[in-house]
Amino acid sequence: MADHAYDLVLRGGTVLDGSGAPGFVADVGVRRGLIAAVGPDLAAGREEIDARGRLVTPGFVDIHTHYDGQATWDARMTPSSGHGVTTVVMGNCGVGFAPCRPEDRDRLIRLMEGVEDIPFPVLTEGLPWNWESFPDYLDALEARAFDVDIGAQLPHAALRVYVMGERGAHREPATPADIAAMAAIAKRAVEAGALGFSTSRTLNHRTSDGQPTPTLTAGEDELTGIAMGLAAAGKGVLQLVSDFHPDGLAELSMVRRIVEASGRPLSFSLVQSPHSPNGWKAMLAELSAAVDAGQPMKAQVCGRPVGVLFGLELTLNPFSQNPVFGEIAKASLADKVAALSDPDFRARLLAYDGEAAGPFTIRTLRAWDNLFPMAAAPDYEPTADMTVAARAAASGRDPAEVALDVLLENGGRGMLYNPFLNYADGSLDPSFAMLNHRDTVPGLSDGGAHVGMICDGSFPTSNLVHWTRDRTRGPRIALETMVAMQTRDTAQTVGLMDRGLIAPGYRADLNVIDYEGLSLEAPRVAYDLPAGGRRLTQTARGYVATIVAGTVTYRDGEPTGALPGRLVRGARSAPIALAAE
Repeated sequence: MADHAYDLVLRGGTVLDGSGAPGFVADVGVRRGLIAAVGPDLAAGREEIDARGRLVTPGFVDIHTHYDGQATWDARMTPSSGHGVTTVVMGNCGVGFAPCRPEDRDRLIRLMEGVEDIPFPVLTEGLPWNWESFPDYLDALEARAFDVDIGAQLPHAALRVYVMGERGAHREPATPADIAAMAAIAKRAVEAGALGFSTSRTLNHRTSDGQPTPTLTAGEDELTGIAMGLAAAGKGVLQLVSDFHPDGLAELSMVRRIVEASGRPLSFSLVQSPHSPNGWKAMLAELSAAVDAGQPMKAQVCGRPVGVLFGLELTLNPFSQNPVFGEIAKASLADKVAALSDPDFRARLLAYDGEAAGPFTIRTLRAWDNLFPMAAAPDYEPTADMTVAARAAASGRDPAEVALDVLLENGGRGMLYNPFLNYADGSLDPSFAMLNHRDTVPGLSDGGAHVGMICDGSFPTSNLVHWTRDRTRGPRIALETMVAMQTRDTAQTVGLMDRGLIAPGYRADLNVIDYEGLSLEAPRVAYDLPAGGRRLTQTARGYVATIVAGTVTYRDGEPTGALPGRLVRGARSAPIALAAE
């Protein structure tokens, strides 16, 4: 250290510091895991990165992931860590694995399998179960090292089953004694380092056996009681996902009352539903009224459609419920391709009347006018002329035949994309409005989950590429604004005030980005989960370097092997001054 003023210097980049201010050219000096100086002509660093002509941003903070299982067996939180993310927050949507008694392990696994599409064998083999209480779970995580920092939340489903057993799993009302017990556990969890508590009130969340999530109908008294447990500790945030149906405003009013009673900050998921294309506007108006009245509330929104991917290697495809396809459903990919390329088998498959398969197949799997081939360069705001239906009409072929040909591309690895939320208007104008609203933050990437159907852990890259540079179908977002959304704004939402800004004393979580070369690659299937499990993953080009706590974790998209990331126990204060020399 005697010959070097800094451990690391990022030299001459255009700094977007996370404040929302325009970029400026400067060096960034790092010492002992913190940003030590920002300015021109800094002294030498033991290690230097030439950032000239590149962007230098804070590391992205993704506050809506599901790495609860992956973090117990893997050191790399991919795909998120390959997209400039340096901090992830997991335990969202009320699902997770702690607290848990041994006899309830399979129940929680089946819930995660159903809600987040992580296969039972993967979780059975991967989870070490070296915990029972939530503090035990945090201790298990603290013993591990990662390529990102990790924050955890207490999941309501696990908590409810732990306290109420079968009654909780079957959604029976909680008694006052149950609520008191849950509140006490919640208090201990945030005191031990949980960032907060999460719950789910959506019918979309079911166990792999088809049962609704245990928290679906939890009463206001139960939710308020648990929130008061956080209030008693004086710390912790609340996170909620809900259908907001049939009366979204009434549900949101209940949420507001919980925040008013507890004083704890809350964020909830908000998307445009095709069933109520303008409902999000009323929700934002109600949210703003609550914020104006002093309630600390945010909506988590996303910058592209929430969409399902269909493919021969994936959980579903347009022929999944076709009995002819059923003959090869469990075959290897190569054997599927061989069968689907055989003229006789293909004819039998296409001759099946898809209408007989039921409404789910018609509305989702064979929604030809809302199915888009996934290109090598993904387009997440596709136009109507790109659908399977449009391609079929243009070529005079049956849509099912066109869809099958797409699936057979690239050796059977072709995919179809069904954007089912945030795309009721066939454009991302609603997402633009939601992202730019005063009371929202980016979220909902679900990194680590939906491994056979959804690959949205790439949201941070998608937001940069699409909204600040490539969008042609409407207005864009200033680059400095989008960087602030994904760094300072998300970090502050969960109480991590020590990161998300490039300024002396803040965490040296940083990205060096080739902005012009930044691009998303198409999702692909990897077989790298425990038990040989399959998952969707997605990579990007253009991340020159990603740095966690002053240590380079990725160079040009490739991991360096360094694992400086650790469990983050609880909220973090903003730095008052740089650590002493």
